Amino acid sequence: MELGEWRRNILLQLQNRNRSETHRFQDLIAQHNKVFENANFLRNENLQLSVQNEKLRIEGNDGKPLNSTEAKLHEEVQQFKQKFLVQAEELTELHRRKGEHAQQIIDLTSRLQEQDKLVAVRDSNLAEVQAKNLSLQAEVSMLTHANKELKYINDTLRDEHRTLQLAFNVLEEKLRKAQDENGQLVERLIKYKAKDADKMNEENDNFLKKRYAKMQKDLEEACRDASRVCSDDLQEGFGPLMQSTLPTKVAVKFDAHDGEVNAVKWSPVDRLVATGGADRKVKLWDISKGAQENKGTMVGSNAAVMAVDFDTSGSLVLGASNDYATRVWAVADQRLKHTLTGHSGKVMAAKFLGDASKVVTGSHDRTLKVWDLRSRACIETKFAGSSCNDLVTVDNAGSTIISGHFDKTIRFWDCRSESSANNIVLNGKVTSLDLARDTKYLLACVRDDTLKLIDLRMNQVVKSFSCEGFKVGCDWSRATFSPDGQYVAVGSSDGSVYIWGVSTGKVETILKEHGSTSIGLFSRSAVTATSWHPYGSYLATVDRSKIAVIWAGDL
Repeated sequence: MELGEWRRNILLQLQNRNRSETHRFQDLIAQHNKVFENANFLRNENLQLSVQNEKLRIEGNDGKPLNSTEAKLHEEVQQFKQKFLVQAEELTELHRRKGEHAQQIIDLTSRLQEQDKLVAVRDSNLAEVQAKNLSLQAEVSMLTHANKELKYINDTLRDEHRTLQLAFNVLEEKLRKAQDENGQLVERLIKYKAKDADKMNEENDNFLKKRYAKMQKDLEEACRDASRVCSDDLQEGFGPLMQSTLPTKVAVKFDAHDGEVNAVKWSPVDRLVATGGADRKVKLWDISKGAQENKGTMVGSNAAVMAVDFDTSGSLVLGASNDYATRVWAVADQRLKHTLTGHSGKVMAAKFLGDASKVVTGSHDRTLKVWDLRSRACIETKFAGSSCNDLVTVDNAGSTIISGHFDKTIRFWDCRSESSANNIVLNGKVTSLDLARDTKYLLACVRDDTLKLIDLRMNQVVKSFSCEGFKVGCDWSRATFSPDGQYVAVGSSDGSVYIWGVSTGKVETILKEHGSTSIGLFSRSAVTATSWHPYGSYLATVDRSKIAVIWAGDL
């Protein structure tokens, strides 16, 4: 029913279109019809003239009038001719109309075929749309079913989430209580450890007092006997001598590592010196008997060790490595206790921060990190903006850190703030820092081949040490104060060790022993690090040709 109405609608549109198209040619058709009418009128007039002409010809035929029969016959003939002409005209008109109708039929047939094609195409599209509609309805039904399932799952998950949230709140409350209890226990533990540390410090003080009394007794006996102290002083016990002696001779010389020796540090209580080298090891050397004795080798590093340090009790040794990590070993059994990882560059410096529970490290990744050994985690990161070559801590509490950097700057850090203040800019890269025992002066080794003495009370350079022939050998060349602060020592690129008097600013002595091997050959090698014994009697120096030298003074 709908299809028939649609066809009638199309036919009506075609008829309207036909009327609108033929309306334009109405004048032309009217003119054409007038021309045909004139032609018919002229044809009839011509026919009448032909009849009259025939009459005149008959009448004029020899001047004889026609008889009635002939006249009647002639008239009939003329009538038949006239009728024949009229019929011929009607036939012509009918043929003309037939041609027009045939042309209209052809046009309408062509248009009908086109419309049939359009109808077929639209029927095909309609079938496709209906099929697509059916598929979409099926898909809608499927999605509706899936939506219902998802709503059911969502409701289930919401109920589970509420249950888990309630359980989480309960556990969170338990965690808070446990953390509070843990904090109280930690505080109690810290108090107990502080008491233990006070007892340990008291015992150490008593031990040092006994040793000092024994040393004084031995010196008094030596004076009464008027005997001279042997030049090999390393066989005597160390005492708390505050007056540093100027090194003049070699007490012990030995091959410390299989490659370059990058760091050296004396133990604060024992007669041990620690060295770190490119062979990835930290070694402990006992030189109390006048010769070196390897008391232990700490392994675990995957690259060269660049810095070593002892804690205040001498029970732990710290090593900074090029494998981006810092390690802590026990001196007693040489076992690895902690591995501190988190830097993204070589670790060039590491120091115990106050007590033995915290460590501060400086790296090529332009950061300083503070580590808590109890939790074995980084508790603070300071962004310096430049590679750190060395650092020192100002007090036992570890509240202030001083770092020397590749960008020629010395930065001062307060552990209570994130940024540095009162920075000092020098004329070259800072290779090392050392702090005087009274914490009033800072010694900086600079790549412009000078040592800078900085008064921390005024925060400015008060003296510069340099001389002809002295050249800083590497970016990690370490300079050091004597324990009494009267001398400064540093190694040179030619293998010499230069010692200046702090008060005079002049070179007191130049020690030349590095580079002379055990077979008598002589080849200069840069001295990388120096370390003065805490009691001022001995100076340890190491170089890039695996040699370590212990220097002693004349008594």
